[in-house]
Amino acid sequence: MVGHVVAVARSERHEFTKPRVESIRLVAGLGVDGDAHSGRTVQHRSRVREDPTQPNLRQVHLIHAELFDELAGKGYSIAAGELGENVTTRGIALLDLPTGALLKFGRGPVVEVKGLRNPCRQIEAYRAGLVAAVLDRDADGGLVRKTGVMGIVIAGGEIRGGDDIEVVLPPGEHRKLEVV
Repeated sequence: MVGHVVAVARSERHEFTKPRVESIRLVAGLGVDGDAHSGRTVQHRSRVREDPTQPNLRQVHLIHAELFDELAGKGYSIAAGELGENVTTRGIALLDLPTGALLKFGRGPVVEVKGLRNPCRQIEAYRAGLVAAVLDRDADGGLVRKTGVMGIVIAGGEIRGGDDIEVVLPPGEHRKLEVV
């Protein structure tokens, strides 16, 4: 499975949206250089309050641009970075990846997918009704969270819009993504 990077974003401050930039640099074991969520331990405020010693499984946030297409059909105009993601992708079914899948970016960085992003109340504060628009139910009635995946940086390097992304699935039995 191969896709590509649509856009990249980062913010030094804990804000909901992240401004788009020309490139981001990933640092192994930490995340996006210069991003507020970079670190070996949790950086998301709610998780820091729970236990600041937890490992940071949310170093990089990725969202599929196909979600923005879907949201446009529901009347929401959302651009890359507006939902707080660092990397906007196209051509990869991010939500269908198993835990431990590797995303290899064209210039060398590698991100290991750790789990799903849980839509937070900030999404609703950003646009009324948006939380309902990014949630769905599967055929068995289970909740489907569409706001992307979270991962950790295995190998650092630069990512730019247009870079290819190769997916490498983990060996053995695959585990479905859960909220991290």
